[in-house]
Amino acid sequence: MKLNLELLCHNVTEVAKEAAQFIVREREVFTDDKIESKGHQNLVSYVDKKAEELIIERLSKILPQANIIAEEGHNNPQNINELAWVIDPLDGTTNFIHNLPPYCVSIALVENKKPLLGVIYVATSNECYYTWEGAKSFMNGKEIGCSKVNTIESSLVISGLAYNLTQKAKEDFLKLFDFFNRNTHGARRLGSAATNLAYVAAGKAECFYQINLSPWDVAAGAIIAQNAGCIVTDFNGGDDYVFGKTIIAANNKLHKKFLDIITFK
Repeated sequence: MKLNLELLCHNVTEVAKEAAQFIVREREVFTDDKIESKGHQNLVSYVDKKAEELIIERLSKILPQANIIAEEGHNNPQNINELAWVIDPLDGTTNFIHNLPPYCVSIALVENKKPLLGVIYVATSNECYYTWEGAKSFMNGKEIGCSKVNTIESSLVISGLAYNLTQKAKEDFLKLFDFFNRNTHGARRLGSAATNLAYVAAGKAECFYQINLSPWDVAAGAIIAQNAGCIVTDFNGGDDYVFGKTIIAANNKLHKKFLDIITFK
């Protein structure tokens, strides 16, 4: 059966909006005693779990034949080549807990490791970024595109520091982050990988890179960035960025230069 990706995408935006509205309502009454820990700096709450349940229930009705790969309860995909929803119900949980933007809902439909559609709803700004295979990328109904900045010096760079890095990887991150902070318009660490990718897609920054991310962190943002004209690869310059643990998304004028700096080539 051929999928109507445009219709699916618009249906998913409604699901993401509903989940985001739930998250915002819960933030108004959220207290620290409701925080749970999956490990140092790896936090979760009932809000993540309830948002995931809501999303899965809605998506299962929209496309029941698709598998589920989601952060809080379905995070061990047995066959990543099958059609699957890839869900982060609350990307930026630490930000949410501290009532600090941004945090978002991220939903992608993936087949054969390749995203077919992506939706990111930034709950803190009511911005819905979305696209589907063969389409442009949009934010709240308006087409978006990557920036046209063509020098590293005039770029804004976003990255993140995953909680489960080795000591050497942390040291490498800090050195690289310091380099970009000194040699570009600045480096930022915003705390939500999906939002970071949406921002690069919209031309708000020139590059996002990170290691040790999970599929639900990047699947939706990757296709949104690509369809906005960005180049998205893994650190080898290949296409294993959803499941391969490394990703760099940059505008099409600077991707190669950023890749060479980030991977020390």
